[in-house]
Amino acid sequence: MRESTRRSENFFMKKNNRVVVGMSGGVDSSVSAYLLKEQGFDVIGVTMQIWQDKDEEAVRVEGGCCSLSAVNDARRVANKIGIKYYVMNFKDVFKEKVIDYFVDEYLKGRTPNPCIACNKYIKFEELLKRAWMIDAYYVATGHYAIKEYDEERRRYLLKKSVDTSKDQTYVLYNLTQTQLEHILFPLGKYKKDEVRELAKNLGLPVASKPDSQEICFVTDNDYGKFIRENAKEEIKPGEFRDTRGRFLGYHKGIIHYTIGQRKGLGISVGKPLYVVDIDAENNVVVLGYGDEVFGDELISYNNNFISIDKLEGEMRVKAKIRYTAKEQDAVIRPLEDGRVFVKFDNPQRAITPGQSVVFYDGDIVVGGGTIERKVR
Repeated sequence: MRESTRRSENFFMKKNNRVVVGMSGGVDSSVSAYLLKEQGFDVIGVTMQIWQDKDEEAVRVEGGCCSLSAVNDARRVANKIGIKYYVMNFKDVFKEKVIDYFVDEYLKGRTPNPCIACNKYIKFEELLKRAWMIDAYYVATGHYAIKEYDEERRRYLLKKSVDTSKDQTYVLYNLTQTQLEHILFPLGKYKKDEVRELAKNLGLPVASKPDSQEICFVTDNDYGKFIRENAKEEIKPGEFRDTRGRFLGYHKGIIHYTIGQRKGLGISVGKPLYVVDIDAENNVVVLGYGDEVFGDELISYNNNFISIDKLEGEMRVKAKIRYTAKEQDAVIRPLEDGRVFVKFDNPQRAITPGQSVVFYDGDIVVGGGTIERKVR
């Protein structure tokens, strides 16, 4: 939904204390719902049904954070803390915006982050629309992040959580000012251990439930199998070539490879080889040696800025190129077509098209975008 559309839909909404909490059946969203109720909010728990057409038994154990077992856990928590609870169908929009995107990106030789797409299009766009339909002013999730309003800037800011080991601002950089006005992050100033201890003391049935690690719709962690089953085109083998264009062997399909990958190549030349590029147009996977995996410049697109209205000139930031990466010193500057040029002070390993680069100023999220390509 466009920002202007959001503003028009929200223009006549009066601020109230009703909040829709996205409940995944995990400990974080469960404690979030409890905390908001304790703060006096009118809390409504919602689990988003995203599982696709499977038999009921498969759905019961699969689907990660939104499986039938997760629904049962969320419902039990809602009953325990005394809030209304519903399951809402998001199946079609989830397939279009997350699953199809995931598959298409791999077919184009890129490595997507579906959690970022889910946050952008599902949790903080579609769920917010549903919340407004039931006269709720806010949506809330169990993300570890902090939202604040800066009077001087007259903008909402997204800041890192107190628990830096659990901080999730990297996957939230797409949030707009309108969305931030309507979002609550109850766990931003808590540490994970405190959240689990609180859940235990409250007797919540999910207090010891482990965190979900895998992509929720790829339950066996076999990306290649999932893409083959959901792609509209045949996955064809192709050639491995080195950075000089010399033939090295055959690969089993570009969907099985990502930048920086070493294992599973099936190629031996006496020295370790890594994936350094994927040429989807020609169905070629380019291999190189360790130093060829590094780069210090990239271009990003689909950029969104939070702490500033737009990037006007060069800006020194800390930047990270994947969720698990450490922040690195960099300079960013705008390009004419809305893209952003990023220059790191030091070379970074495996700059990967399709992943996101996120910019920070201390604990404040400046913004971010999708990595289009490594420049050098």
